[in-house]
Amino acid sequence: MFARTLAAILSGLLFGAGLVVSDMINPARVLAFLDVAGNWDPSLAFVMGGALIPSSLAYVIRRRQRAPIFDDQFHVPEHGRVDGALVGGAALFGLGWGLVGLCPGPAIAALTTGRWEAVLFVAAMLTGMVLYRLTFGRAAAAIR
Repeated sequence: MFARTLAAILSGLLFGAGLVVSDMINPARVLAFLDVAGNWDPSLAFVMGGALIPSSLAYVIRRRQRAPIFDDQFHVPEHGRVDGALVGGAALFGLGWGLVGLCPGPAIAALTTGRWEAVLFVAAMLTGMVLYRLTFGRAAAAIR
């Protein structure tokens, strides 16, 4: 149990450090990347492209293993179904990312900067998560 927790903490720290180093926690850089009609900054395309390398390697490794090191099975979605909840969630995510320049991972990493915008974003995100659980509770858990 300790090894699993330590691996999760180290993975989270590595992910957060990558977000900081790539400047993904800077909403201005993200918004400049999304501004393809104006002063476009393509640097985050290289960050996202670079992320495909370890992700692709992880999928290759997954195919060769029966189970991950710290669990008894892989937890990968089995269905490729596109439904209203997926489309709605993707649209909400995209709107939030486009309007604010932050998404959940970088927002949590941005908390290290102490900027009020990051704190407000994370507070709103957590409030939304709690409201979703209170509103849909058992139905949402049954879907997973």
